[in-house]
Amino acid sequence: MIALDTRRAPVTSANFLTYADDGRLDGTTFYRAARRKSDPRLGFIQGGIGNDMRRALPPVPLEKTSQTGILHLDATVSMARGDRPGSAMGNFFITVGPTPSMDARGDYQGYAAFAHVVSGMDTVRRILAKPSGGGSDAMKGQMIFDPVKIISVKRIDGVPKPSGWPKPWLIDIPRRP
Repeated sequence: MIALDTRRAPVTSANFLTYADDGRLDGTTFYRAARRKSDPRLGFIQGGIGNDMRRALPPVPLEKTSQTGILHLDATVSMARGDRPGSAMGNFFITVGPTPSMDARGDYQGYAAFAHVVSGMDTVRRILAKPSGGGSDAMKGQMIFDPVKIISVKRIDGVPKPSGWPKPWLIDIPRRP
């Protein structure tokens, strides 16, 4: 279970909640285990929509840690993004151990931390320890061989606010024989 900081990271939290309320994270996976070379018990796991752009919503602006004050400590949940700030959509990561290299500093924009794990870190650690390999560039050797399915992501308080956008991943397209 995670607790979102909607006060300090309102844009990023709202983005994650929209993915949850739309069911866009249901049936996705934790697909990446990035372990530190210095201590493989530390690092982060990444999950979400992966490259399934049928589930994607428009990217959101980056809420830098230097603005929110939410740092990448142990059990921090943060939005994954591409090479440029403001490209986060439906992928996220959970840190195991402090990860200050993800925080904004100087000209480095960092990643948008928006929540923390309140229960279930034992599961996060087990996912981080899963066998991995493959991948390329920054993800080389980090793709989990047997990704862990995310059955469902639901908000447990408040009223769901679905986006109203189409859900093309739910459409069963007949295949040609």
